[in-house]
Amino acid sequence: MKELEAAYLAGIIDGEGTITLTKWHKNEHRKPIISIASTDIELLEYLKELTNGKIYQKKNYNPSIHKTSFFITIKNKNDVFYVLKSTVQYLRVPSKKARAKLILNKYNLVTLRNGKYSDVNLKRKLLFEEEFLNL
Repeated sequence: MKELEAAYLAGIIDGEGTITLTKWHKNEHRKPIISIASTDIELLEYLKELTNGKIYQKKNYNPSIHKTSFFITIKNKNDVFYVLKSTVQYLRVPSKKARAKLILNKYNLVTLRNGKYSDVNLKRKLLFEEEFLNL
């Protein structure tokens, strides 16, 4: 990703995005995700090219009042880390910058590849999630 693209993407994340940890399935631990909502599908298609994310359409319960809205999610771990590494220096919202840094610096240290945690490792993982969600 070019420097200008990274700075632009950081601005969009600051304004319309979310950096969080979420569960995709009931019996798993939280994973990092970046999501950005917009009514501008062209913007999201551009971001999809930059990030390898996936675009979804939100349910519009009142089309006569609300525009069609979309969101992009970046949930593949490698893609999330690529986006965060590229944009962290340009993020300006303190909580988003702190969340990005925490994922980059600690997530891999507390996440086991096989998902089988000892009591000590599980405690470290849960403390990380708590620290992250308290930001």
